[in-house]
Amino acid sequence: MDKRAVVNTVQARALLSAVGSQKPSGPGLVAFFGLLYYAALRPGEAVTLRAADLQLPAEGWGELLLTGSTPEAGASWTDNGRRREERELKHRARGETRSVPSPPPLTALLRAHLAEHGTTPDGRLFRGVRGGDLPEGTYCRVWRKARASALTESEAASPLARRPYDLRHAAVSTWLNAGVPSTQVAEWAGHSVAVLHQIYAKCIVGQEDAARQRIADALGATP
Repeated sequence: MDKRAVVNTVQARALLSAVGSQKPSGPGLVAFFGLLYYAALRPGEAVTLRAADLQLPAEGWGELLLTGSTPEAGASWTDNGRRREERELKHRARGETRSVPSPPPLTALLRAHLAEHGTTPDGRLFRGVRGGDLPEGTYCRVWRKARASALTESEAASPLARRPYDLRHAAVSTWLNAGVPSTQVAEWAGHSVAVLHQIYAKCIVGQEDAARQRIADALGATP
């Protein structure tokens, strides 16, 4: 993973705000990109999310229950003739689920999305402009425009958040740098711990000083 692709919190919020300004699809996709950034969902997992999978208080921390993923393969490659076909979660057996916390900013985004945009007839949160499955081309197009709007010229020319998937990388990097144990991060992100360390080791910064402080505290030593 390229560290240069990882946005900070200020940049992420600016990008999400810019998404909401991209008509006609952008306003209905702010929560979609929010799921990638705040909960480290894969795009196929966010597309699959239904209202029944959400446990959202009026404010504060909520919970997401992921039950499957629908990566885009094209109508010629699916059994149902649709561009997407539901599958099991990555690295999970069929029928297994994954629980991910919804931090307060994401809870607010999801509640606002449900209030303004509702759901599809089968309960999914996101849809295409004309209904149906949300096409990858639609959200990638919105992302390109939002990126050009929110970032400086030099940032836009760099790898910074070039792909929507980079928001997931930013989420995992944020959790690790916040000191969340790698076992917990791996569980939330749907990775093995070994893969997590292999991909994100270079993105963990400032941990050496924190480790020394913990050892000093344990030994009763003066920092």
